[in-house]
Amino acid sequence: MGKNGFTSKKSSVFIFIIIVILVIFFSVWGFLGFEIFGYKFMNFNESIKKGLDLQGGVSVLQEIVDEEVTKDTLQRTRELLSLRVNKFGLSEPVVAIEGDNRIRIDLAGVFDSDDIVKTLTSTGELTFKDENGNVLLTGNDVKDATAVLTNEGKAIIQLKFTPEGTQKFAEATKNNLNKTIEISMDDQVLTKPVVNTEITEGEAVIEGSRSFEEANKVASIIQSGALPVTLKTISVSTVGPTLGAEAIPNTVKAGIIGFIFIFIIMFIRYRFPGVIATMSLFIYMLLFLFIFSLIQAVLTLPGIAGILLTLGMAIDANILIFERIREELIKGKSVKIAIRIGFDKAMSSILDSNITTIIAGLVLYFIGTGGVKGFATTLLIGTVLSMFSSIVITKFMIKLIYNIGLRSKASYGLTKSIEQKSGGAIKDEYSEEI
Repeated sequence: MGKNGFTSKKSSVFIFIIIVILVIFFSVWGFLGFEIFGYKFMNFNESIKKGLDLQGGVSVLQEIVDEEVTKDTLQRTRELLSLRVNKFGLSEPVVAIEGDNRIRIDLAGVFDSDDIVKTLTSTGELTFKDENGNVLLTGNDVKDATAVLTNEGKAIIQLKFTPEGTQKFAEATKNNLNKTIEISMDDQVLTKPVVNTEITEGEAVIEGSRSFEEANKVASIIQSGALPVTLKTISVSTVGPTLGAEAIPNTVKAGIIGFIFIFIIMFIRYRFPGVIATMSLFIYMLLFLFIFSLIQAVLTLPGIAGILLTLGMAIDANILIFERIREELIKGKSVKIAIRIGFDKAMSSILDSNITTIIAGLVLYFIGTGGVKGFATTLLIGTVLSMFSSIVITKFMIKLIYNIGLRSKASYGLTKSIEQKSGGAIKDEYSEEI
């Protein structure tokens, strides 16, 4: 290891080759995917969850019709609706509060809006009544509700009661032998079985579902509990999958074209540091997409805008660094000194701009909803990674190419004609590693 963290030529060549191999490996994994020993390495298209605007689906806006709605009631309603939609097995449904009495539900990949609205707006008040209409138990006495298929292929709902509910149900079945107990939800009869014996195990079964999907939806409503308010559907909009089918390929094409132009411009202006900057930006994109996939964040159109914004910030940071290096070279500094001073001078500007962006992103994340929060998520991740790519990756790789042997000022975009016009020294220093 040399001064200022620079390594020897042999080590630098070895490290650079390892970096290139790793970039190629993770690029193949991320953009193509592959399978080894039965384990599938999914590509980004498979592993990154897509939002409503990219995948298509249903967006439902519900309004609470009750006159007085507290913040606690609104939050409780949102939580109950979240429990219901999570039972659908969808990828990252979005349930967000809008205003003082409205809740928006975005369900990507779902297009049966009538069925969704019916499930969401159902109050979900479960009751057990005897033949005289007396309420024996309610949904509050149910601890768990699960939809299952019997050996005969019939869909049923298995109920498990709370300790208090178990006692109530045992007493109800004891007092209603050879009579019916009506189980209904929102005054709609689900089943009306005849009690043959006292049931003390704290379990019951609801039959009569036409399909497993129907049983699962009823179970999800029972499981989540009755809504504390009455909901009215304000709007239902269906987004077709064609938008996402066009947006993602177009974004990829634009990204490829953009990288090509960035490479050409950066190489013309800065020579080999421009190549390193392009490579650093590509590593930044790989890191971003892998992290986005790992945390299971949802990619939306505003999110794509956030990615492009932070990519521009990463490019700007690299340009700022290289311009500072170029200024020092014009002043007659050696490449070694110019690299060190260039990074030092650019550091404060990079940190200031990125920290202010992070603060803005945090504000958007905590006060925003829906697409705004998606934009804020990508903005925060991208800003942190853009700082890392410019301050750490670019700096490390610039040091590598210097120690590999690229030490002439011309390799860093400074021709002798420019230097002579600026009155700087023409002498190059090759004497030591840095």
